[in-house]
Amino acid sequence: MGKLPPAVRAAPFQVSSVLRNRPSLLPEQPEAETPQPRHFPKKFPGKKSPKTLTAQNPKLPAITFTSPNLSAAKSLFNSLISSTSAAADGLRFHNSLLQSYAATSTLDDSISLLKYMIKTHPTFSPDWSTYHVLLSQSCKSDDSSLSSVRKILDLMATDGFTPDKATTDIAIRTLCNNGRVDHAVELVKELCLKHSPPDSYTYNFLIKHLCRNRTLSTVNNFIKEMRECFEIKPDLIAYTILIDNVCNRKNLREATRLLQLLSEDGFKPDCYVYNTIMKGYCMLSQGSEVLWVYKKMKEEGVDPDLVTYNTLVFGLSKSGRVKEAKKFLGVMAEMGHFPDEVTYTSLMNGMCREGNALGALQLLEEMEAKGCSPNSCTYNTLLHGLCKAKLLDRAIELYSVMKASDMQLEPGSYGTVLRALCRNGRVAEAYEVFDYAVESKSLKDFAAYSTLETTLKWLKKAKEQGLAV
Repeated sequence: MGKLPPAVRAAPFQVSSVLRNRPSLLPEQPEAETPQPRHFPKKFPGKKSPKTLTAQNPKLPAITFTSPNLSAAKSLFNSLISSTSAAADGLRFHNSLLQSYAATSTLDDSISLLKYMIKTHPTFSPDWSTYHVLLSQSCKSDDSSLSSVRKILDLMATDGFTPDKATTDIAIRTLCNNGRVDHAVELVKELCLKHSPPDSYTYNFLIKHLCRNRTLSTVNNFIKEMRECFEIKPDLIAYTILIDNVCNRKNLREATRLLQLLSEDGFKPDCYVYNTIMKGYCMLSQGSEVLWVYKKMKEEGVDPDLVTYNTLVFGLSKSGRVKEAKKFLGVMAEMGHFPDEVTYTSLMNGMCREGNALGALQLLEEMEAKGCSPNSCTYNTLLHGLCKAKLLDRAIELYSVMKASDMQLEPGSYGTVLRALCRNGRVAEAYEVFDYAVESKSLKDFAAYSTLETTLKWLKKAKEQGLAV
């Protein structure tokens, strides 16, 4: 309890029968809407989708080099040039062949093959994409320095292909994806000096990898150097990446500092930024700070979205302020954001924490009456709460509904149900729950068995001490 994993699938039917003819505790709520997630852009700008293969754009033959032998590669090239019509599509054919060979060869041999192709097939005219094949290979090497990468960049410049923003992007992304983040930082500075600075997409990609793999001070020093030496400043997405990183590390003081810097750089924090900070305070169960962020974004003229209200309700509920959280059900409905399964589950979670599992169960009935389908997280939250409140019969009723709906058990609720059943002498039913957990693949077999074994050992000890039936 306390964590809200992403919603999975809804139950195929309601569980109102669990509470049939019981009065509802809360007033009616409007129907739910599904929140729309926000995503960072992932595609490089200007990148076009592959052309449809036509008679003018024939499918290239599959070229696979199984040996790094250069002589054999040259022989295969000569054979293909003389025997396939695909060679007429010069650039694509040659790039494909070079890329295939680069997957098995050394960088020097790949360079030699390229030069051989240019010499023996004069109609072939390489461009930036051809050299980018070699650049990608150099970035994937185990070189302890950037010598291989610099060799390709120098070759490009010598042959009249000055590195551009696409060159910078390919190099930085390939280095980062191969665990060479420090080399990526070193290279991006060199390219800035050579008038090929990264665009915002490349810069933000590098910041994201630095956040994942380096200390906060390292990230901040890099940003400071890029700002002071090359006049490259973070944009709104960069600040969002940084804020998300420090919030995940529970460093909310730094998040507040970044929020101030963001404003000083002329950016207005958007809803996503505020939601990220609210999430950080939720992780610390600081309901007052969650509410402070909500009020601040309202003061700044930023309209809260459904994620904002769900985060607010969750944060208040988790910090023991369920009554206050309930008040926002009406507020969010007035703003056109109707409570969904996440909203209700957050409230149920808070109510169960307060020991009001029956109230949470009645909220489930009301939730279904409003047309909002509970998800697996909803049921697991209630199952855990009912067992903790020693309402085992109600918990078993709910478990039966979950089983009939083929819902998976979460590790926390699974262990809680096992202990509750064993504590009440219902060991046979505990084994049945174990069987379902394995059959439904709720847990790995080892985890399910380990939990059962630990519970049975606890039961044996509890019986010896007269603490269990």
